[in-house]
Amino acid sequence: MPENRIERLCIEKGMKMTEQRRIIARVLSAANDHPDVEEVYRRASKLDPKISIATVYRTVRLFEEANIVERHDFGNGRSRYEEATDEHHDHLIDIQSGKVIEFQNAEIEDLQEKIAKKHGMKLVGHRLELYGVPLDSKK
Repeated sequence: MPENRIERLCIEKGMKMTEQRRIIARVLSAANDHPDVEEVYRRASKLDPKISIATVYRTVRLFEEANIVERHDFGNGRSRYEEATDEHHDHLIDIQSGKVIEFQNAEIEDLQEKIAKKHGMKLVGHRLELYGVPLDSKK
């Protein structure tokens, strides 16, 4: 039985799961910090020193194409990844540290629906990213 949700989804979609793909799936499932490919590689290579950065790039792209992981560009030019879920959330990004905070807010969701309706639209999706610095920052 697969150990993590990403691996289970890959198997359900009929994807061939090599040991290296299993390791990358494990790393992404365990991540709660939206790692970029280089960070996924660093974590995966601790589990399998023979894994290559090219394998990590190919595997992450494969997972993305299968809608198993989502790619985000939080403004620093590096794509970052998280497990795709049905549960909607938005992101608050600390532009100094790169830390990403996931949040949900019913008021924001309602406001977006109202704005779409006001313009004669039915909202079918959205992505909200807020960028900030700590309140005690000099910026």
